[in-house]
Amino acid sequence: MEYTTIKPEIKNHTGIIIFNRPDEGNSVMLKFMEELAHISEIYKEDKNIRVVVLKGSGSHFSVGGDLKAFAAEGSGISPHLRQVTLHLNTAIINFVKMKKPVIAAVNGTVAGAGMGLVCAADIVVATEKARFVMAYTKAGLTPDGATSYFLPRLIGMKKSLELSLLNRMLTAEEAKEWGLITETCSDTELENTTNKLAERMAEGATEAFGLTKELLYSSFHHTLEDQTEKESLLIAEKTASPEGQEGINAFIEKRKPEFPK
Repeated sequence: MEYTTIKPEIKNHTGIIIFNRPDEGNSVMLKFMEELAHISEIYKEDKNIRVVVLKGSGSHFSVGGDLKAFAAEGSGISPHLRQVTLHLNTAIINFVKMKKPVIAAVNGTVAGAGMGLVCAADIVVATEKARFVMAYTKAGLTPDGATSYFLPRLIGMKKSLELSLLNRMLTAEEAKEWGLITETCSDTELENTTNKLAERMAEGATEAFGLTKELLYSSFHHTLEDQTEKESLLIAEKTASPEGQEGINAFIEKRKPEFPK
């Protein structure tokens, strides 16, 4: 596929996805979502990639749906939006289920589907000037991008309703306090902070990262007995794996582990 709305790059075992619609605030439209779904599938399966980074070009991470593009579809807007959201869903599910960490580097405004992409990331670094808003009901629409799935789990039901019904805009500091993002930094430090995190995770225990993601996400659907049994099986398997053996030996020998790549 030829990419025009995103810029994919691979550097030092890091798969980078740059949203490339800066003049439109990296707003969501069909071509953008087709490309994002496609590259997320490639990065999910590429074993050379150990960490994935999402970032927006220009002044914003993503301002949500491109309502002008949607309205241009006229009477075909409903099936058109169905296609947009199906591709968006594919990308988000791939980010959550891929066996490697996903980092979002957030600048400017995050709205609508952009909120879903932020929620789907495992680690979120945002500039102090970043702002977060749902915005759906303001336009007479309902949430998409898995925001109705993630938000109650991340911040609780009452705060999710506040964001969704009142369209409260959160500052970066508020988003951190609420548990929506991981850390904040200055505008000038976003690139450096993200790169350091990506390098750290690319050198880490990729298989353990992936299985840890799986354990945490599956916990909402399992009983206590099922979850503890799964934990027991996975940690027993990991101790016998090359990655687990290296981690244990490095700890005993008091050295930095060199996990297999």
